[in-house]
Amino acid sequence: MADVAIVGGGPAGLSAALFLEKNGQNTTVFDTDATRIHKAHLFNYPGIGSVDGTAYLETLRTQVDSFGVTRQQAVEVTDVSTAEDGFALATDDGQHEADYLVLATGADRRLAETLGCEFDGDTVDVNVTMETTVDDAYATGAMVRAEE
Repeated sequence: MADVAIVGGGPAGLSAALFLEKNGQNTTVFDTDATRIHKAHLFNYPGIGSVDGTAYLETLRTQVDSFGVTRQQAVEVTDVSTAEDGFALATDDGQHEADYLVLATGADRRLAETLGCEFDGDTVDVNVTMETTVDDAYATGAMVRAEE
């Protein structure tokens, strides 16, 4: 069982994974590779002058891999629920468990809704530490801000 399961392998999910793993948390990322970053071209991004979104994503993946993050590539999380000791995640390859959950699914807020997170308008309601209204469940990225 992972300490932290992250649903979403875009910049928000991979950044969360990097910092969690660097701080001693056994972290697993579930990534369908459907992130919008593939359509982006980044200019003057910190540490990078100019880079294609897909190339940037590969750099992020290489970095999280070097820290030992477990990446479940091409594995879709189809359902999340609270469990006795944390969270249960249903995927097309079986059931997974984690003590903590980070939702980083971009503008797709269905799993947050399924989990029972409260919303502030169209966005997931989080506090200053990005915790949702469900204990030990966090949300980050486009799902917590109104503009895309």
